[in-house]
Amino acid sequence: MSVLTRDEAQTRARLLDVHRYEIDLDLTGNEDTFDSRTVIHFTTRTAGDTFVELKPASLRSVTLDGHPLDPAALQDGRLPLSGLTAGPHELRVDAAMGYSRTGEGMHRFTDPADGEVYVYTQLFLDDVQRVFAAFDQPDLKAVFDVAVTAPEAWTVLANSTTERQEPADGSRRWTAARTPPISTYLVAVAAGRWHSITTEHAGIPFGIHSRRSLAPHLEEDAEELLTLTTACFDRYHEKFEEPYPFDSYDQAFVPEFNAGAMENPGLVTFRDEFVYRSAVTDTERQTRAMVIAHEMAHMWFGDLVTLRWWDDIWLNESFAEYMGYQTLTEATRFTDTWVDFGVARKAWGYDADQRPTTHPVAPDPALVPDTASALLNFDGISYAKGASALRQLVAWLGEKDFLAGINTHFARHKFDNATLDDFIDSLSSGTDRDVRAWAQQWLRTTGVDTLTPTLDGDHQTWRLTLDHRGNRPHRIALGLYDETPGEPHRLTLRERTEIDVPLDQPHTGPGRRPALLVVNDQDLSYAKVRLDPQSWATANQRLSGIPDPLTRAVIWNAARDMVRDGQLPPAAYLDAARNHLPHETDLALVQGVLGFARGPITDRYLRPEQRPAALASLTSLCRDLIRRTEDGDSPGLRLTAVRTFIDSATQPDTLTHWLDNAAVPGGPELDPELRWRILGRLAVLGSLTESQIAAELDQDPSATGQEGAARCRAALPEAAAKEAAWESMFDSDELSNYLFSATATGFWQPEQAELVSAYVPRFYPAAVALAQRRGPAMATVAGRHAFPHYAVDAEALRTGESCLRETEMTHALRRHLADQLDDLARALRVRTEAL
Repeated sequence: MSVLTRDEAQTRARLLDVHRYEIDLDLTGNEDTFDSRTVIHFTTRTAGDTFVELKPASLRSVTLDGHPLDPAALQDGRLPLSGLTAGPHELRVDAAMGYSRTGEGMHRFTDPADGEVYVYTQLFLDDVQRVFAAFDQPDLKAVFDVAVTAPEAWTVLANSTTERQEPADGSRRWTAARTPPISTYLVAVAAGRWHSITTEHAGIPFGIHSRRSLAPHLEEDAEELLTLTTACFDRYHEKFEEPYPFDSYDQAFVPEFNAGAMENPGLVTFRDEFVYRSAVTDTERQTRAMVIAHEMAHMWFGDLVTLRWWDDIWLNESFAEYMGYQTLTEATRFTDTWVDFGVARKAWGYDADQRPTTHPVAPDPALVPDTASALLNFDGISYAKGASALRQLVAWLGEKDFLAGINTHFARHKFDNATLDDFIDSLSSGTDRDVRAWAQQWLRTTGVDTLTPTLDGDHQTWRLTLDHRGNRPHRIALGLYDETPGEPHRLTLRERTEIDVPLDQPHTGPGRRPALLVVNDQDLSYAKVRLDPQSWATANQRLSGIPDPLTRAVIWNAARDMVRDGQLPPAAYLDAARNHLPHETDLALVQGVLGFARGPITDRYLRPEQRPAALASLTSLCRDLIRRTEDGDSPGLRLTAVRTFIDSATQPDTLTHWLDNAAVPGGPELDPELRWRILGRLAVLGSLTESQIAAELDQDPSATGQEGAARCRAALPEAAAKEAAWESMFDSDELSNYLFSATATGFWQPEQAELVSAYVPRFYPAAVALAQRRGPAMATVAGRHAFPHYAVDAEALRTGESCLRETEMTHALRRHLADQLDDLARALRVRTEAL
């Protein structure tokens, strides 16, 4: 299919004004297709030619101003509209459209728990044309009148409030109130027998919705979800002068959703894993809350004011990311959100920014020539790095001037489109600072600066020199910490002072040199930091005794970066975790550190012969954490330790004992998530049979049960099981996006390297063919989850690089393979340098 280029979009935007869409969808047909009838009212400014996008299963009829067009003229997803005269026009399209199993377009899902069917749209970035005919680009905003015919028992949700008619012939018609002007990719419909909980706040109807099989779990969390939602809503109204711009606010938790959530105005869709059916940690609840706050921020950043072209996706995502964390901190019980951002999200940005595929937060438009290129930039740079840059901007500009600029931006461009230049003009209107120069240095450049301190002095004065590798200015805090008398494992903050980097001359201060100097204390800037030798020695001994968790996050991030850069042996990071996590009180830090230790370090950075000892160290650490939490005061920490113990176990005995007793001694009881987690590890260890998997699936036939069973079957250390899993992924297109991901996750295991070695060269042609057949969403799933992560050797790297160099493939797959191969090359370097 063709992809829309920026030049084509600009040409079409100069020609057209699009006024209104009438969308009529009929969901009462067969399980493969639905009917889509569209009327587009538009005006051409001058005579000319253009096209409309549409990807139908069958195109029944098209009329332009009452004159029929030949459906056969539809080629490669485009229907030409030739010989248009200046003035108003009406285009009518009648088509059958195909449901998807990949989370794109109109996704259809049958719940294995009860047989209920649910459908929902995901139209971002250019999948509108899978649902209805459209001029599919963000700067051709229009109002939308949407009507849906659905089975009688279903509820239909849309961007605005809906009214239902009386049923007829087993179906019911729903009509949604006309929307304000919005972009095509933001239109949303979700239909099925939803379990709904509704309320009203500030005169606006609010609702949360899930599958009926998840109803008890939605009910259990309803108060928390609605309290968070309304708290964020109120806080945004304190920050923003422009009121919430839509007539309702629904949040639908939908199955097999590819992203975390989607900011459809008035109908935000979330992955329904956020409706927790098993125990979760408070950090995971905080993550859910952040996503709620993030998506609500989009109602202003992205929906009210929308990017003109996809080079400015940061105007959507970076702002929503920053506002999500900051607003959550200000308005809810989650007051330490920046710790989790620092240890989890920020690392995502750092990693992406050090790969060959890095790009500026706000790339030059020439670097985003079409929609396929744009889709690749929804990554750690546009989210985490962009949010970090905004946090630095607020520190430099001041929050008052920052918010004044934002409100000017909303007032100037509401229900319209804007660019980076527009935003800089709005920010500049309320400050004497050179915001344009700041944007050039922070938003138009790539890479991560590195700040390395050298500290010396005597009893009267300390002196800091700072090696600054990079070109960006930074406003950072220096944290000076001293040993605490009588408490050998604690440190006390002496002072925290702000400085501007680069330094014109060494920075000095009174008093003896501190035991620990932390550069970028409080994590206000985006840069890799190092510690001077004495500070590192102090941190290695007293890290868990530093009073502020955000400071500890900065140091753990420094250690993580040093491992990845070959400056700290992976085993030394594990030793630090073993020494300090038993005393760590911040759950986000425990989860982040254990995640890096149990993931990249044990499975990629250590040599195979080092891995058993590393896993033994982790299981020993987890036993300590489990013992420490026997009093029940830290259920999140205990759950984290139990999960990591399961994932790290090298012998089946303890896991089998827990499974037989349906609980960990002293708790927790084994809920479905923990049961499938144990079974997955037993499968890897060769201590699980197909009959046991089938028996567990009988007990838990839910969607997540189906995924757990697929993961377990793919993890069995048997040649026949591996071949069956491979065929289901690559030789058949029947697996949904989630079942494919589950199968791929189970397939590759470090313990089974020899068994699956022959599949490493098979992966590349299989992935190329899959991406071509099934599109960008499945290319992303294959690139992320089916890549042979654990084949860390030079031959695997050469095979992948040869494929990347010599094979034609989709943009999405090429990007993911390039990133994966760069990570593989880094893992090889870390192993070599660790010697």
